[in-house]
Amino acid sequence: MSPMRVLLADDHALFRDGLASLLQAWDVEVVGQASDGLEAVEQALALRPDLVLMDIRMPRLGGLEATRRIKAVLPETKIAMLTVSDEERDLLEAIKAGAEGYLLKNMAGAEFGEMLAALARGEPTISRSLAGKLLREFGRQVRSEPVAKVATELTDREKEVLQHVARGATSKEVAQRLAISVNTVNYHMKNILEKLHAHSRAEAAARAIHEGLVEPGGSP
Repeated sequence: MSPMRVLLADDHALFRDGLASLLQAWDVEVVGQASDGLEAVEQALALRPDLVLMDIRMPRLGGLEATRRIKAVLPETKIAMLTVSDEERDLLEAIKAGAEGYLLKNMAGAEFGEMLAALARGEPTISRSLAGKLLREFGRQVRSEPVAKVATELTDREKEVLQHVARGATSKEVAQRLAISVNTVNYHMKNILEKLHAHSRAEAAARAIHEGLVEPGGSP
């Protein structure tokens, strides 16, 4: 398998260089670096990376708008915000903009490596410390509007999967705990999203908790 091709977008050159060195040590190919959102859009369109690691606060064009512009043209390119901001508004806007990940710069290297691997597998992921915030924000939204009635009740297995997802577990972690394959977990998640009329794992978990289909839990 060829190494993942990554574009770095951050207005701090020293941080970009340090991150590039770390990624290269992990056999990840850093195909470009951008110092602001406009450069990120230009380089993404030219280089077509597998993943963009995007800061939120940057000059000329912020990371959220850059994400929207890249996703409009390159929907297959994954984007993960890599930021110091743990504000719920930024987190929610990033997910709405199409970001597959939301990672905090203060995370440990091992956790960052795990999340990078999850993104490479196509799993949306956010820093675990933020999972509760995202669920609460979606929970407020679903309480303020009628929740779509579940057309078909969730199966017991789907509820088990959703319970773990609501606690912030990745597909790989769910698979290990339920002794099933990752493909099976993703198949269940596809059915869950359809049944709950949700657009993301986080939204599905929030809707399920609000409806009483699963109970909110602690750490995964």
